[in-house]
Amino acid sequence: EVQLEESGGASVQAGGSLRLSCVVSGFTLDSSDMGWYRQGPGNECEMVAIITKDGRTSYGRSAKGRFTVSRDNSKATVFLQMNELSPEDTAVYHCVKDPRGCFVGSPRPPNYYWGPGTQVTVSS
Repeated sequence: EVQLEESGGASVQAGGSLRLSCVVSGFTLDSSDMGWYRQGPGNECEMVAIITKDGRTSYGRSAKGRFTVSRDNSKATVFLQMNELSPEDTAVYHCVKDPRGCFVGSPRPPNYYWGPGTQVTVSS
């Protein structure tokens, strides 16, 4: 059974940093592209970062220059380092296997795996 478990979310002041972790099980991490998506207070969904199985990275517009995605296949863990946080970063952050979009307003395919999420709250 594929499982994704995020951790590291917290309440921080603007300008602070957080490091999110996602521990996976039920599959071999080095066989999958992985991503981080977030859902804000209005349930809007945004791609934050993607890291491919061979280590290439891409970022959403709001994350570029501030966030860094990485992976440690030996520990079955994906990370998201977030710096210079602002209140606009307040959201639930989800770890995603083989990212292919948010599917807002429609059900995600049954084999599209998301973790339950970790809450990040940034106060001004």
